[in-house]
Amino acid sequence: MRVNVDQNACIGCGLCVGMAPDVFRMNDDDKAEGYQDSASENESMVQDAVRSCPVSAIG
Repeated sequence: MRVNVDQNACIGCGLCVGMAPDVFRMNDDDKAEGYQDSASENESMVQDAVRSCPVSAIG
């Protein structure tokens, strides 16, 4: 599953990158982006990152 990060809402805190670095990274604008599809082995980490986003930018 590909995760999307709302670039207008993202504040660039990096929490998602720290929680699921195989799926999220910081882009050139210092905002998070989903760059890999999540797999079954990292699905729980991705869901934790979605729930932990302080501005609910991940969908």
